[in-house]
Amino acid sequence: MPAMSRGNYLLVPAVLAALILGAGGPAHAEKGFGGGTDGQTEQRADTSDDGTVSVTVGGVVFDRSKNGGGDSVGALTSSTSWSPPPCWYAPKYTPEQLQKYLEPIWEAGSTGYEWDADQREKYNADDEKKGFNKDKSDKGYWWGSYVDKSYPPGWDSCDEDYFWVDLGDPPPADIENAVTPEVLAGLAYAEIRVPGTEVTLAPAEATKVNLPTWAWLDGAEFKPVSVTASVPEIGVEATATAEPVSLRIEPGTPDAEVYPASGVCEIKDGRIGEPYAKGKANDTPPCGVKYLRSSGDGTFPLRATVTWEIHWTGSGGAGGDLPDGTFGATQDVVVQEIQAVNR
Repeated sequence: MPAMSRGNYLLVPAVLAALILGAGGPAHAEKGFGGGTDGQTEQRADTSDDGTVSVTVGGVVFDRSKNGGGDSVGALTSSTSWSPPPCWYAPKYTPEQLQKYLEPIWEAGSTGYEWDADQREKYNADDEKKGFNKDKSDKGYWWGSYVDKSYPPGWDSCDEDYFWVDLGDPPPADIENAVTPEVLAGLAYAEIRVPGTEVTLAPAEATKVNLPTWAWLDGAEFKPVSVTASVPEIGVEATATAEPVSLRIEPGTPDAEVYPASGVCEIKDGRIGEPYAKGKANDTPPCGVKYLRSSGDGTFPLRATVTWEIHWTGSGGAGGDLPDGTFGATQDVVVQEIQAVNR
């Protein structure tokens, strides 16, 4: 039997079924220090002395203390075809942990004699002192793959077998999605949560046909948020920061005009739009909509979407930009005819 990669081994039907159904890992699986069993991504939470909660997911520690909060928060959608890594490689086992994980699998004989023999040779398993790189304990880690628990497209693309990386050395350049500051920035992007986008309208209860409706968002809610992703074992980290830049209004009907004409309201002085003030009923709002017909007995689904610019900084002075992200919500708007009074 030719040597199988770890990725191919994971595709054995029984193991794949367990993975998809979220069941436990393969038989005799042991957790590595990253908190995940082979083929799975588990998580744990830790609280520091100052009360900050960090969450470890797939060997990566996420600090969400500067993230958005509240009931209406949501994840960003990339404005391009780019998406965060669906799987990644990170330090997973010490030499002793990898030995403890693999040897019971070989002893069970479920993977075949030739496969087991090839694996034992690869890890020099018969050498008590140097097998599994035990002579290099505290000088590096065995890296393995982790999977985004939502299983997005490409979740099964990280099919490289375990590989060793000495402390202080970068992961092999030919292994895509091995954690680097840039990969961690992408993972942090996926963890960003931003506040909901229900805009304040004036008039509030019901607007009128052919009268401008002012729209704005509370500036206090729309401030930068960030998430830091790190792998403390190798001293690598990255922080992805999202900053709101604009609001797009879609009235929910073609029989409407938006202000400005592009429908995009830029953020200004930390605020999107301008609150309505008495005496401005006939003024043109900097951000808003004018409906040209009544909603009748129903409503129009006004959609408000905020665009957030994303930039990141990381270990060693690394940094850059990631694609803008968007997050929106729909709210019902009642539009009434102006009632004329006949005398």
